[in-house]
Amino acid sequence: MTSTGWRVVVREHGGPEVIDREEFDLAAPGTGEIRLRITAIGVNYIDTYHRSGLYPSTLPIGLGVEAAGVVEAIGADVEGWRTGDRVACLVEKPGTYATHLLVEADRLFALPDSISDELAAAILMKGLTAWMLIERCAKVQPGQTVLVHSAAGGVGSLLVPWLKNIDANVIAHAGSFEKARAAIRRGADHALFCPFKLLAEQVHALTDGKGADVVLDGVGAASWSASLAAIARRGMLVSYGNASGPAPAVTPLELLKAGSIFLTRPTMYHYIDTAESRAEGARRLFELVAAGALKLEAGRSFPLAEAADAHRALESRRTMGSTILTP
Repeated sequence: MTSTGWRVVVREHGGPEVIDREEFDLAAPGTGEIRLRITAIGVNYIDTYHRSGLYPSTLPIGLGVEAAGVVEAIGADVEGWRTGDRVACLVEKPGTYATHLLVEADRLFALPDSISDELAAAILMKGLTAWMLIERCAKVQPGQTVLVHSAAGGVGSLLVPWLKNIDANVIAHAGSFEKARAAIRRGADHALFCPFKLLAEQVHALTDGKGADVVLDGVGAASWSASLAAIARRGMLVSYGNASGPAPAVTPLELLKAGSIFLTRPTMYHYIDTAESRAEGARRLFELVAAGALKLEAGRSFPLAEAADAHRALESRRTMGSTILTP
């Protein structure tokens, strides 16, 4: 059995060039832990925030918060898992850009036979984020109009079909004609690729002047003004990401001027903080995948050794769908 592994490490905050690697000895899992042999790793925008220092942390740090693989060793007081089980995991402390990982057993998700390791790594965090945004945070109802930014991205490509599955009216916004067409293929009622300064006008034109009941905004700084201008009176603005940088500070008076709107800045981890919520989110996600409602288009796959290139592609918006790494 392999006695060493290797992982990505960041010793100083910065661009993709700060990504390095180091070897480590495989440790036995402690109480309540398992050791996972990783087979596929999800790449998410949050990884770039950890790398750049947008989300501050004590250096050095690993990268990555989700992965899929096989249970290789089991610590004391762990029940319900056996070596050889196929699982996926989500962690709050970055470190899944690796060949192996020690992880708390209650953070594991059992993978059904219908979900490959690569699909699990590509869809778990983004899928649970979509579930959280739609069903737990905004609580979107049938017939409501929802504006989805970056509709061809990793989360956006799941938000659009999920929203259509619950009979919402979806206005997708993307960065190019090609990406807008991809959103239409996923079921969007309307797909726009106009500059942000023109977006609100077009959203109001599509909604008889009302605006969107819900705006799901993972872009941040660049889209902020457009989101406020596009939202309907008493609508909800969900700011869940910072792809273009963090959204600016906002005062309660600005929310009044925008139409007495509701604003939230959620994180998925606050919505999967119990075993029951994790199980419910995974159940809904895998249910929609099995039913064919969520069809993840193949994104880009990079070797783990090329993690820096994966970050460059993600941050330059040259990706569609989900990006994964393979050890």
